[in-house]
Amino acid sequence: MPEARAADEPAQRIPRTGNPATDYALALLTHLVGAGVRDIVISPGSRSQALALAAAELERAGAVRLHVRLDERVGGFLALGMGREAGAPAVVVTTSGTATANLHPAVLEAHESGVPLIVLTADRPPELRGIRSSQTTHQDGLYGVAVRLAEDVPAPSGGEEDAATAARLAVESVRAAVGADTADPGPVHLNLAFREPLSAAVPPLPVVERGALPALAGAQTLGRETVVPGAGPATVVIAGADAGPEAEEYARAAGFPLLAEVSSGSRFGPNLVVAYRELLREPEFGGRVRRAVVFGHPTLSREVPALLLRDDVETVVVAPRGRQAYNPGRRAVIVGAVRPAAEVDPRSPDARAWVGRWVSASRRLIEAAERLASPDATVPDLAKARSPDPSDALAFARTELAAVRAPITRPLLAEALWRYTWPHDRLVLGASRLIRDADRIVPGKRLRVHSNRGLAGIDGTIATAIGVALVSQAVAVETGALPGITRVLLGDLALLHDAGALLGGSGEARPNVQVIVGNDGGGTIFDGLEVAATAPPAAFDRVLCTPQRVDIAALATAYGWAHRVARTKGELDQALSAPPMGASILEVPLER
Repeated sequence: MPEARAADEPAQRIPRTGNPATDYALALLTHLVGAGVRDIVISPGSRSQALALAAAELERAGAVRLHVRLDERVGGFLALGMGREAGAPAVVVTTSGTATANLHPAVLEAHESGVPLIVLTADRPPELRGIRSSQTTHQDGLYGVAVRLAEDVPAPSGGEEDAATAARLAVESVRAAVGADTADPGPVHLNLAFREPLSAAVPPLPVVERGALPALAGAQTLGRETVVPGAGPATVVIAGADAGPEAEEYARAAGFPLLAEVSSGSRFGPNLVVAYRELLREPEFGGRVRRAVVFGHPTLSREVPALLLRDDVETVVVAPRGRQAYNPGRRAVIVGAVRPAAEVDPRSPDARAWVGRWVSASRRLIEAAERLASPDATVPDLAKARSPDPSDALAFARTELAAVRAPITRPLLAEALWRYTWPHDRLVLGASRLIRDADRIVPGKRLRVHSNRGLAGIDGTIATAIGVALVSQAVAVETGALPGITRVLLGDLALLHDAGALLGGSGEARPNVQVIVGNDGGGTIFDGLEVAATAPPAAFDRVLCTPQRVDIAALATAYGWAHRVARTKGELDQALSAPPMGASILEVPLER
């Protein structure tokens, strides 16, 4: 693998073919590699052929990892997943026309989540626009305010200025995507016009030097300072999606309870409060809170925004990146970082009592919820297993068998998945009912969790997870780290919405992915909303629940994925503890 070069080292000389489209495509992609890009996603098309063939040559030269996807929407979310895992922009390339619109969902999610992404859309030159030319529409500015940089790039002429333009755009695009000058990472759009002839034979490239990715700008770029909240009023730390370990570190150092969502990356540590929803509703807990320090983007409960809307609660939002910040009450103090005051002692009696009450109450609520979820479950008595009395041994065996044969509930599924996922694995949570079940019950554990909570759509979940898996696998190989598995938890509708993502590129590395589908036959998340009590049942089922009876085993077979069904706790434990099978689907039938 080529070594990364420093930014001030001379750039690689790029061969010329005499074809403006091919020469420009080679220059642009090679300079993107020099600026830190490692992954390119291609969807086939005529107008984008020069970019596709240049990417293939860069793959042959060992400079990039190339991924080909027939469906542009799948390709967009694949690139999004790669950006999520790597923190570096993947490049996604499409032809003109509707292909560009199919990237819009991934672009919007990248915008709202602050994930770096570079979109290259091929286009007709100006003389073919506005005259009803085939496969031609208004692509310039297509993604509007969702992109950090948008350029409508004229068709290359073959002159010396083309190479300079390509080099400039490559550097500017990467810097904009990672927020190197703005602290506002996100998607970038280059709309690239090409005239015929659309490509020429691509010459073999010499060794292509890979550059280092520029760093994210500091929060001071956004005018956000580091603040030091004092001991002050009763405080909780809230960690939403993508908060990261910083939320846990601050809560522990300051001596505050940590209310961390399952998608936060902060759900661990001694101050963790799992049952935060229930406690926020209680006067003795939520009613006593007078200050909240918020990290990330909370999206999984109504109780958190309700707390932050209260007039008697001071809100400090920690947002070191992104121009937007979570601020439901529109009166939060937005800061770049927080650190505990010098006088704060997390081991003081007051701090320990405040945290201890929350943590202890949370444990009691979780234990009660577990008993309620499995009222017939009995923990086998190990003393009876060792007893010489045959009746004791028989009683133990019956109890153990009953536990193994227990039906799977949503909380049980979420807890088992969490338990069998290790720190070197990746967990991707879809925008289904199951993410909220997981958020209500899973205990503290330091895991790398991804979830598209920027817009919380069900689309693109599998493609995102495959992007996460491919990058994490490649990095493990390059660094000699322990390889893991990427597990995806979603509902049946999220699976069907992204079924096209099950189709990979010919000859490409297979992702080590296990898709766990909680199949309850439709969108039962609506059962928990107010509309379920007011809508006519038949209309509710038809237009909201949208019941389905797809044969998921046949779907898996069609795409070459392994398939397995788990109907009992024992079968679920076996499926999750078994060695990884490459690309597989674990179907778990659930009651509505």
